[in-house]
Amino acid sequence: MDWLNTIVQGVLLGGLYALFAAGLSLIFGVMRLVNIAHGDIIVVTAYMAFFTTRLLGIDPFTALLIVVPLSALVGYLLQRLLLNRTLGEDLPPLLVTFGLSVIIQNVLLLLFKADSHKLQMGSLEVASWMPVPGLYIGALPLIQFCTAVVVVGGLQVLFYRTPLGRAFRATSDDPEIAQLMGLDNRHLFGMAMALALAVAAIAGTFIAIRTNFDPFAGPNLLIFGFEAIIIGGLGSLWGTLAGGVLLGVAQSVGGELNVAWPILAGHVAFLMVLLVRRQGLFPKVMA
Repeated sequence: MDWLNTIVQGVLLGGLYALFAAGLSLIFGVMRLVNIAHGDIIVVTAYMAFFTTRLLGIDPFTALLIVVPLSALVGYLLQRLLLNRTLGEDLPPLLVTFGLSVIIQNVLLLLFKADSHKLQMGSLEVASWMPVPGLYIGALPLIQFCTAVVVVGGLQVLFYRTPLGRAFRATSDDPEIAQLMGLDNRHLFGMAMALALAVAAIAGTFIAIRTNFDPFAGPNLLIFGFEAIIIGGLGSLWGTLAGGVLLGVAQSVGGELNVAWPILAGHVAFLMVLLVRRQGLFPKVMA
């Protein structure tokens, strides 16, 4: 039963990693942009959720009603005013997002020092459910996993069942032809980044509830997100969820074997998938 608990906890943790990765996968699928600053953006949204709850006296889930739309607006403006100017080149987009990552970390350090923060959810943080004797499922991890499934499923429906999704796929497939057909690529890329940051805001709020965060937490979140994407397969949203789950299970099993092994076990699982199947487990091109 101990090992079953370990695997279940890993699956639930994988939902959080899928939320880290979903925005990255979306942006890469639409505009082939690798956003090095994504982890730091998640940390920014964690700070936004933290101070929203403090200033307004509301719980973190209610704060999402403010943080998610605000993050989406920031994402749209970031893409339209900065990142759109760099697309079409081989190196500038990557360099710009790297520079953005450095700037975000230093601005956060300047504003909030190196102190760590954490959102409080009261009894929900320790609440659990025992479906069978000996198996415990935490309420908060279950909520974050279900949220990840809903988010990934919602993005899947948006991409393949809506006019906006068809425009995203057309622009991803051939931006020049899409523009000749009347699509505004700059606006569509802005909408894609808005969606990515909206998902990042959900991830940031959950990570702020789950653990302490500080201005330099972003790179680790970025690594977990990248590993989930690569394990699942580039361009596959459901693959991203599967990759997050596999990464979470690997870390949980590693932690069960040795308390110093969780992160190492995740990296080993990532490398093993690359060795066996370089394109990931469920590769799929959004276009």
